[in-house]
Parts: sequence; structure tokens; C-alpha cells
Amino acid sequence: MDEPMNDAPGAQVKVTFTTNEADLQLPEEKRQLLVPADIRRYGLSRILNSDLMLDSGSIPFDFLVNGSFLRSSLEDYLNSEGLSLETNLTLQYVRSLIPPVFEASFEHDDWVSSVDALTATSPAGRWSGENFSRGQERILSASYDGLLRIWNASGEVLVTAPSASHGGHSASIKAAKFISSTQIASTGMDRSVRVWKYTDPGASGQAELKPTLELYGHRASVDSLEVHGPSKRILTASADGSVALWSASKSSSPEADASLLPNAHTSKRRKVASSVTTPQRGPLFLMQIHNAPATAAVFDPRDHTVGYSVSQDHTVKTLDLTTGSVVANLTLSHSLLSLCAIPRSNGAPLLAVGTSARHITLVDPRASAATTSVMTLRGHTNKVVALAANPENEYSLVSGSHDGTCRIWDLRSVRPASGGESEGGVGGNVSEPVYVFERESRQGKKKSVAGEGAKVFGVVWDRELGILSGGEDKKVQVNRGEEREIVRGRLYP
Repeated sequence: MDEPMNDAPGAQVKVTFTTNEADLQLPEEKRQLLVPADIRRYGLSRILNSDLMLDSGSIPFDFLVNGSFLRSSLEDYLNSEGLSLETNLTLQYVRSLIPPVFEASFEHDDWVSSVDALTATSPAGRWSGENFSRGQERILSASYDGLLRIWNASGEVLVTAPSASHGGHSASIKAAKFISSTQIASTGMDRSVRVWKYTDPGASGQAELKPTLELYGHRASVDSLEVHGPSKRILTASADGSVALWSASKSSSPEADASLLPNAHTSKRRKVASSVTTPQRGPLFLMQIHNAPATAAVFDPRDHTVGYSVSQDHTVKTLDLTTGSVVANLTLSHSLLSLCAIPRSNGAPLLAVGTSARHITLVDPRASAATTSVMTLRGHTNKVVALAANPENEYSLVSGSHDGTCRIWDLRSVRPASGGESEGGVGGNVSEPVYVFERESRQGKKKSVAGEGAKVFGVVWDRELGILSGGEDKKVQVNRGEEREIVRGRLYP
């Protein structure tokens, strides 16, 4: 089918449309078209959605040419590649990742270290089932001021956690997660893991956050936390090099080592007075497995008895959480600072690992994998300290960095690595971000490559609320996608 799509004069290019998405296949006779040479992504997307083609309504599409997204007109692309207008271009069309536009920010008194979401589609919302009520979407933030805060989607603080004198953390909080719609876990520089009961009566009353359990076992700051709601398990990583598995239930938690309790080595005169007595327990397993600070640990998305951890000792470890043992070990080239597991429909997850070398390495944790490094994601200009997978697909993720930006990556867009670009410097594929967004608080100010004053510390991607990030600017920032034409793939409002 070589008929042009319109009668306007001007140069035209023959294109062949292909896709790997089974529900979006074109009939063979519709795959080749003549289109205007000056057409861009938006125009091509409209053609595919037309009743003469897919008749799919308004699905936004992106187009891959030789593994890279088309971010110019076809004519400009051909000129940049030294190709003539007579070239038959093969365009692979894929569902677009919608650009994340700034929506709101919530002010704090100190740096925001961590953020999480509670919605009908978030992990905690799904685990809560009928106990979660629509209309009660919540945002959880953890701060260096030692306090947790829970917000509604309008940016109103519903409840703030008690201070240390009333059962709260006695130092900065580093991570926090919803376990369910009524339970929260948090960790911090005070070496503790704390479990909270969250009561939210909605418009009929005042929300409440009450400490119910203190967990001790780590000997240094607890910098990472992951939860599995159905089993009430908590997985943590600490600056002491250990990874620990805990229960959020007092009855199934063992006694804590008395020497690790907060006042074990403090004179009676100097003990911190608290008006609340909270049960204190220890870990189910504490694994002293890293030779440097353990920076992150996560559950396998398919099996909560399997975990993964990373460390500044350059290693990625696969953990058997039923025995508390290491079953596989991968060594990379740099200090590893963050971790997320990207589910895959065909088996084991991909692990995205943020590094001190400013890039993200994707690794296959299976011992049978032929190559350790699958892909390297390049673009950040400082440490990559936060990662979150897209909850709607298995090919994209968002990263947060000390360079003051969050970047969205699409793993469908890849190119062969040139010398030194991939993990280990040999072979492999490289991908670059499709969207970049900065801290809104820095708009109109001089930009710093290193991100001073705007470092991102935590990020989560929620299907309903969007991308939530927290950082050095003392704000939780909300970015949510909306369809519009993008030329360079960068969002700087």
C-alpha cells in the first residue's frame, strides 16, 4: 500500500510500520505508506490511530528507528544519518511513555529522604483489598527531621508521627513504606526499624499514627527498607554491611539482642525519657554478608522468599530468605547505591542497580545467565541513589540522582555500546533517558551539574498519583503524565 496519506505537495518518505505488540498488529497490506517528509511523532501517531489504520482511538505512540526513538521529523532524521528521501524507513511503533509534567510539591522542615504511595493500585493498596477505600489515596514521606508525615492528594498533612519522646525515631529517618492501609514501617539513623499502626477515619475524624513495634539488630544506620504485605515481612539494608529480615508482627518476632537496645550502654541519668512503652524485638535473620555498607535490598516480585541486595563493595547478592543465606553473587565495577527489581512476564526479574559512577546497570540475577550486564543506562551527572519500576509495564523505570534530576528510561530504546560505555567496558547495550525533569524549586535558578541544593533522595512511581520524589529541597514533588508533543524528550517547564 504505497498511496500517500494526504494530497498536500512536498517531499514524501516511504515507511514500513512494525510492532512487537500482539494487540496492535496492522494487516500486511497496511504496513507500507508514503508520508510527508516533515512529519513527526505526533503526526505518525495520528495516522496509526486513524480509522484507515488501527482505528484505535487515541493511543499515543512512539516510534523506534534502529533502536532509538524518533525525536525529529523524518526528513531531519534522514539528513542526520546521511540518507536520502528515497530510503524506506522501518518504524517500530510502541505505546508511548507519557511525559511527566509537574503537578504539585509539598513543603517539609528538612530534607525528604523517602516517599511512598497508598492507592488502589499501589502494592499496599492491593494487599489491603477491601480494607482500602477509594478516595483515601495517601502519600507517605520520611524526613531528616526524624518525622513521618502522611498527606492526602491535595497536599494537606493528615498526621505527623510522634517525636522520639513519644515513641518515634530518635534520629533522621532514611526509608518508609506502607505495609497495608493500616500499617507502616520505617527505618533510620537510630539503627531501628519501627512499625506503626495507621488509623484513617477519612473526613469523619482525625488520622492517627501510633508506634507498635521497635526492631533492633543492625549496628549502624538502616538506609533501605522493602516490605511484603501478605507475609508481613520487612527487608532492610544497613551501613554496617548487613541485610536483615523482620516480621511486622510482635508475636512472630524473636527477642532482641539486649546489647543492641537503644539504652543498653547509657547511664540512667542520660537515658532518653519516653512517655510511650513500645515492644522491642529482633530480626528473623540478620545476614552479615557485605564488606562495605549495604545500600539496598528488595524482594523478588514473584517470590517473597527470595531477595536481592547491593552494596558499596560492588556486589549484587541473591538471598534465600527461608534460610538467611546467599545463593548467588555478582561483582560489578563500581559502588552500588540503589536497587529495584523490574518484573518480567517470561521469568526472573531484571535488577536495575544505581551506581556511584553516575549510571544504572541492568543485570540478570540468574546464575545461568550468559552475561551479567544486560544494559547500561547513561545520562545522570551524579550518583544514582533511587530507582522505581513503572507499575504499568516491564520496560521502563524512573531514577533519582544527586544531580537534582529524575530521569525516565525506556528499555525498548537501545544502541550498541561503544568503548567503555557498558558495565565492564566490553560489549553490551546502552540506553539514554527519554525524559528528564528537575526539581521545580530550582526553576529560574542557576543549574548545578552536581545538583547542590536539589539532590533527589527517594522516588516512587504510582499508577494513579504519578511519580513522587523527595529530596534536598525539603519537598515531595509530584509529576504526572499527560499527552503532548515532545521534540527533544526533555521537560524543562
